Amino acid sequence: MTLLAVERIKLFSTRSPWWCMLLAFGLTVGVTAIIAASWGDSPMPVLASVFTHSFGLYVIMVMAALAVTTEYRFGTIKSTFQAVPDRTSPMVAKAVVVVLLSTLVGLAAAFGSWGLSWLLADNTSELALTTANDWRHVAGVGLVYGAGALLALGVGALVRQTAGAVSIILVFALVVESVVGFIPNVGDDIQKWMPFTVANKFVMGDPDLSSLPEGAGPPTVGELSPWGSLAYFAAIALAVYVISLVVVKRRDA
Repeated sequence: MTLLAVERIKLFSTRSPWWCMLLAFGLTVGVTAIIAASWGDSPMPVLASVFTHSFGLYVIMVMAALAVTTEYRFGTIKSTFQAVPDRTSPMVAKAVVVVLLSTLVGLAAAFGSWGLSWLLADNTSELALTTANDWRHVAGVGLVYGAGALLALGVGALVRQTAGAVSIILVFALVVESVVGFIPNVGDDIQKWMPFTVANKFVMGDPDLSSLPEGAGPPTVGELSPWGSLAYFAAIALAVYVISLVVVKRRDA
């Protein structure tokens, strides 16, 4: 509990986490407000209220990476490892704090977007959370944010430099996963197993498209079920994080 308190204090003692949380929430809810206000007379489905969840996800992953790279930048990680020589305990405590915080931000952004859609959409007959899929579309955003934060924390611990870690996260998520689909013959098959593509299926998969215009809605991607998609994304995040723990223990701070 002491390590958790220490990591919480270290995280909230700088401005960057506060700005990242505010930006993640504001960007997600703000763009959703624009979508809801301009939806028109057709019923707005639950799925449409979380179209923008990935915007906040990328910001939260930047926050998670900063949680560890900032310590390496200013040398405070050395004091932490001197106080706790096994190194694993403080890194695990940091992960618990960052993942829980990211999950809460994801839930706040998702339910905030959904609630704002209720207020701004002209037709809310399809916005009620009446099925398990409806709840997954909204509450599932928090789980994806938490897993994404763990992945970013692992990348940050491996790279140790803020610019490098943030570049890897954003370039992979925004560029690599899109470009890989253009590889002849095998691009589409590879793209279906890209981590962020699969994570998106957990939130957006198996929707009720009856109220959407023809051709609208997310494409069908991947071979996994929505919950299998979450397990796959979480497994990748955990694997990267475990590798980072091994590397952190073996190299100099």
